[in-house]
Amino acid sequence: MTAASDNISGGTQLLLNTQAEVMAGIDRLFDQLLPVPKDPRAPLYEAMRHAAIAGGKRLRPLLVRAAGDLFHVDRGLSLRVGAAVEAMHVYSLIHDDLPCMDDDDLRRGKPTVHKAFDEATAVLAGDSLHALAFEWLCDPATSSDPFVRGELCGELARAAGPAGMAGGQMMDLAAETSNFDLPTVTRLQQLKTGALIAFSVEAGAILARIPPEGRTALRAYARDIGLAFQIADDIMDVEGDEALAGKALHKDEAAGKGTFVTLMGLERARGQATALVDQAIGHLASFGDEATLLRAIARYVVERDR
Repeated sequence: MTAASDNISGGTQLLLNTQAEVMAGIDRLFDQLLPVPKDPRAPLYEAMRHAAIAGGKRLRPLLVRAAGDLFHVDRGLSLRVGAAVEAMHVYSLIHDDLPCMDDDDLRRGKPTVHKAFDEATAVLAGDSLHALAFEWLCDPATSSDPFVRGELCGELARAAGPAGMAGGQMMDLAAETSNFDLPTVTRLQQLKTGALIAFSVEAGAILARIPPEGRTALRAYARDIGLAFQIADDIMDVEGDEALAGKALHKDEAAGKGTFVTLMGLERARGQATALVDQAIGHLASFGDEATLLRAIARYVVERDR
C-alpha cells in the first residue's frame, strides 16, 4: 500500500470516527436544548425533536468541527455552533417538505413533520428552529467573545437569507416553470445548498478569531465541496436507492427541473464532481495533517449513498 493510499485510508477512518462522535454529540445537545414543556407548547417541541434528533449526515456540524480543529478550537464550542447551523438546516428541510413547496412525505427515513403532526405545527417548528439557531449563537456559552458571537450571527443570517439559502429556494421554485442554463443552476445551488456549507467551514475559523483575509483557502474549499455535494445529490436522484437516501428520489426529473445531470449528462457530471473535490483538496495545500478530516469530507461528499 502506498503512502497516498495510507493517507486516504487513515482519513476515511478519521471521518467515520469523527462523524459518529459529532452525530452523537448533536443528538445529546438537541435533547438538552429542546426539553418538552408540560404545557400546550408540547407538540411544537415534539415536532422540533422529531425533525432534529436521530437523523441526517450532520455534514454541517462535522464541517464546523473539522475547520475548528485546524485552529485547536474547543470542541464543545464547535459542537454548539454545529447545533445552531444544523437547527437552521433542519428548519429549511421542514419548510421545504411542506405541500406549498416540495410536498414530500419522507425525510431522513421517517415521516416529514407536516405528516407526523400537521402543517401549522410544521411551520411553527421550522420558525422556532430558525430563531433558536441565533439564540444559541448569541449565548456566551458559545463564545466568551461578543465580537465572535456577533460575527457568527451575521454570517449565518447572510447564509440563510435571500442572498443565501432562501434565495436559492426561491430560484428552485422558479426552476419548475423555467429552463435554467448551467450557470443559473450553478448559482441556484451555490445559494440553496452551498451557503450553509460555506458558513459551516468559516464558522470554525471565526471561533478561532481568524480574520477574513486568513479564511480565503477555506472559503474556496467550501465553495467547491458545496457544488460537488449538489452534483452528487443530482446523480443520486437518478441512480440512488430511496431506502438508503431516506427520501423520495427522481422528483426533479418528474418536475422537469434542470439539474447538473440533465444539463451535463451523467458521466460529465460525475467527472465534474470529482474535479471539484480534487480542487477543494488543493485549496488545503498550506495545511498539514490537521486538514486530514477536511480532505476526507471532500471525498465523502461524492462517495456517499445518502
